[in-house]
Amino acid sequence: MSETSLNRGRALVAVALAQFMVTLDMTVVNVALPDMGAGLGFDSAQLPWVVNIYALFFGGFLLLGGRAADMYGQRRILLWGASSFAVASLVGGLAQEPWQMIAARAVQGVGAAVMAPAALAVLTLTQREGEERTRALGVYAAVAAVGGGAGVLIGGLLTEYAGWRWVMLVNLPMALAVFLLALGNVPAGTFGNPRGRIDVVGAILATGGVGLLILGMLRTDQLSWTSATTVVTLTAAVVLLVAFVLWEKYGPMTDPLIRLGLLAKRNVAGANLYMALLAAGQLAVFYFLSLYLQRILKLGAAEAGAAFLPLCVTAMVAIQVTTRVLRRQLADAKTLLVPAGLIAAAGFAWCGMADVSGSFLADVLLPSLLAGLGVGIAFVPLTAAATVGLPPQEAGMASALLNASRQVGSALGLAVLVTVATTRTEHRLAAGVSPDAAAVDGYSLGFVLAGGFLVLAVLVAALVLPGRPRSAAGQPETAAERSGAGVSATDDPPGAAASGMAARGVPPKP
Repeated sequence: MSETSLNRGRALVAVALAQFMVTLDMTVVNVALPDMGAGLGFDSAQLPWVVNIYALFFGGFLLLGGRAADMYGQRRILLWGASSFAVASLVGGLAQEPWQMIAARAVQGVGAAVMAPAALAVLTLTQREGEERTRALGVYAAVAAVGGGAGVLIGGLLTEYAGWRWVMLVNLPMALAVFLLALGNVPAGTFGNPRGRIDVVGAILATGGVGLLILGMLRTDQLSWTSATTVVTLTAAVVLLVAFVLWEKYGPMTDPLIRLGLLAKRNVAGANLYMALLAAGQLAVFYFLSLYLQRILKLGAAEAGAAFLPLCVTAMVAIQVTTRVLRRQLADAKTLLVPAGLIAAAGFAWCGMADVSGSFLADVLLPSLLAGLGVGIAFVPLTAAATVGLPPQEAGMASALLNASRQVGSALGLAVLVTVATTRTEHRLAAGVSPDAAAVDGYSLGFVLAGGFLVLAVLVAALVLPGRPRSAAGQPETAAERSGAGVSATDDPPGAAASGMAARGVPPKP
């Protein structure tokens, strides 16, 4: 495919749709679970795995998916991911038995794990460096930030008005669009790296370690943190992840799954840690807010989903404003991420003031607007900081790392805060408080602690992320003197110039 035949706008649409789809499916089935359980005959122990199995396979295979995209071609892996996601969605939509739905969600997770890093890599490698790429990152960040909230909204509407099967079937037109757009508008082949060999040992260690880590945390809704199963699972995860780090550092392979030097870059390390903390707070807030809306405010599935719309709209507006700020280089990532975290933390903590006699306006709408503002401001600089200035052969690696941070953070935050909230509710019930009041006390504690995760994220931004590079005169550099948003020029690795060629959509020579 020649450069002239490449339509970067359509490639961006493919990227945005892919990211929206994989984020949407993290939450789109949540509201449909009661109807799905009744329709397929799930028992109470099986039903949570419709959600959990997707998170488990998505997080577990991300690093392998990102490296596969770098080595075998971003377009090829994106097409494979979209195809498998579509097939799994069709199988799930037509499922007649519980195991068929769980298997379909597992395959969706694998498809998402290869599609998400390939999509972000395609963005960084096809959009021209500068304003065009910053604008594209804004689009990507918008769908990534609001996908979870949109999932609750869309899931509620589909469940109430079309039937629970459509929470799976809704993916088919999106997956088909991703496939066709990528096929016609993304260059084939790899960018800047000849085909190598997959680091099989590293892939097994990383997939097993991350998978067991997420599995152990997800199962704390049924098993205590001190149970033998939880302790053994989490210990095995740590052992495998430590072994993975040692293998990547000292192993004989020439194409490591993760170049450990990548994590030594302050912008990459800081962005990934911030993303994990943001995801930990955000997903937990979505979870508790959904319960509060339906159990306490007595809203139906569609109404509860629609209640997330103001948060999504506010986040999208904030993302558009932040994109313009970065494009004009009026601020760097660090300058934006500190207030973003504080605003989101305030919104989450405000949700913690809800009570059993609360209202949608005071206890949901206003704090949601504040939380959406903070989350929206954060996503563009986070994505930029995690991927800017890297050589083309590491685009998928960095993208997978950022997505893995989000998945692990989401699982950890939800597991910890659900455990804390449940314990608080049980104590309040033992004290003679009504069930609804006890539940709200648990939700409120979860909201406040979610805000605490964002305060920690602010500290990460302040202490880890590099600030705007300064000129020899000690003043912040001008737009002409620096490239990228919020990343020091000294952080750019060798090969960044080659990355610029690929980023302008020029495929590598055979």
